Amino acid sequence: MMLGLTQPMRTILVSFILAGLLSAAERVATPIDNDQVRVLDVTVQPHEKTRLHEHKVNRVMIYLDDGSQHFEYQGKGPSDLKWKAGQALWSPAAGMHTAEITSTTPVRIIEVELKKPISGQQPSGPLDPVKVDPKHYKVEFENDQVRVVRVKIGPGETAPKHEHKLNRVVVYLSDQDFRVTNADGKVETPHHAAGDVSFSGPATHTETNVGKKPFEVVVVELKG
Repeated sequence: MMLGLTQPMRTILVSFILAGLLSAAERVATPIDNDQVRVLDVTVQPHEKTRLHEHKVNRVMIYLDDGSQHFEYQGKGPSDLKWKAGQALWSPAAGMHTAEITSTTPVRIIEVELKKPISGQQPSGPLDPVKVDPKHYKVEFENDQVRVVRVKIGPGETAPKHEHKLNRVVVYLSDQDFRVTNADGKVETPHHAAGDVSFSGPATHTETNVGKKPFEVVVVELKG
């Protein structure tokens, strides 16, 4: 019995096992699934080799644990990947391959599958947080589908008024305890735990970390 899983999560988990992408020992949830993205929250056990499969869409991978992985690509040969906890990487659509975690402990990965083609939307503007607050907002990488931004805000620090122009997936690398003042003056106090994932739309606001610990997230801004 798959304890602790909702029926949709059980259905997805079973379909992944039957497809050979996961073993019965692994766990997958789908915290977000809309017209722009499907986000998978996968915990992968070491030395569990997948069956031959392919990824038909581009993805952004956010690794919540240190780890390494070995790939065998059909017609291309092997490759290896190593990452640090909190690292975000671009993963383009790939041909048929198998994959195996080669590190010694389980790893948790947030996989952001991009459903939509390029729309021409751009994240930058006069209140782009990367421009108005470079201390806290730094671009990890950018291409024609996404801009990935790492946000670090210390306890008691405030990010000045800024605008998020695009829809975005937020992956929380630490707990959040914030005071957010929106453009209309409304104050919100969002809370998230490390490992949470959320989907947000365009917004203009200021943000203050009212917690006692540094705050860190990876934000995947969607151009599609």
